[in-house]
Amino acid sequence: MSIKKITLIFLFLNFIFLHSSYSQKYSDVDKIVAKYPEHFSTTEDLAEKIQKDFTSEQDKARAIFSWIAFNIKYDYASYLNPQRAQGFSYSTEAEKQRKIKQLNDKLIQKTFNSEKAVCEGFTALYQHLAGLVGLKSEIIRGDSKIRLADIGRKTTSSNHAWNIVLINKKWILVDVTWGQGYYDSSKGRMVNDFAPIYFDTDPDYFFAKHFPDSGSYLGNKLNKEEFLNGPLIYNKTIEGDYKIKSPDSGIIEAKYGDKIRIEIKNVSKTDVLFYLNKRNQPVQIKNFKEKRGSLEFQIAYDKTIGDYITIYLDTFSIVSFKIIRK
Repeated sequence: MSIKKITLIFLFLNFIFLHSSYSQKYSDVDKIVAKYPEHFSTTEDLAEKIQKDFTSEQDKARAIFSWIAFNIKYDYASYLNPQRAQGFSYSTEAEKQRKIKQLNDKLIQKTFNSEKAVCEGFTALYQHLAGLVGLKSEIIRGDSKIRLADIGRKTTSSNHAWNIVLINKKWILVDVTWGQGYYDSSKGRMVNDFAPIYFDTDPDYFFAKHFPDSGSYLGNKLNKEEFLNGPLIYNKTIEGDYKIKSPDSGIIEAKYGDKIRIEIKNVSKTDVLFYLNKRNQPVQIKNFKEKRGSLEFQIAYDKTIGDYITIYLDTFSIVSFKIIRK
């Protein structure tokens, strides 16, 4: 075996080891935070506890994420019936900033004391706690992509908020609202389901589901058309690093009889892949072709396929496309 091959194998194994150690370290943080009280008297008390238990910036940032996700519930009733924005008058810029701070402080305390909020409360509390433990955090507002109907939408809207936090001179992406859980439409309620993938999320995955109002991230312009027209991905897509390599677009134009070619990274022949037809019957995908660490397969487009097609791995949604019949 050549020196070059040995070096590449070593680097690969070292990366896997470091990634595993890093994930395990976060898991250790989560286990400690899970034993914290569900409520503290003040945000300062919580911050002091985190400062005492953790020393690194990564662990402090993760501890804040975990505690909020474990203990603050999404207020779906408030989402359905939002309060009117509270206006105020001011005569100077200093007075304006003071009143904005008062409103923000009120939101933080309401979220902390009531233990429920929509995304504005989650992000404000995260930023506040980050500041108390010596971390810099910002709130980003923008659009979110969570439904089939979002594929191919014509415009973006400001309907969500998330954080960025500075860790060792590098900004990372944090969505503690989605880290807390999700809305189950079949049950008509929020489900508490800790999703650690929304802490330090890979930007490629994050911006497939988020689009900032500014249209940019850290000075780099993002593509609004790619966001709007891209496929819909899910939590399990991010967890398994199931990158959708083909097709690039979430909108597929086809006529009956056409073969829709799909390629997904990190899926193997031993995995059970299927989609649902119009009758919600599972149709297993079998014509696999392994290709450079991914799996390629084809689906024959016919009358049994509706306006959307979602690929499932075992029981989990991986990716959805919108089908436009030619």
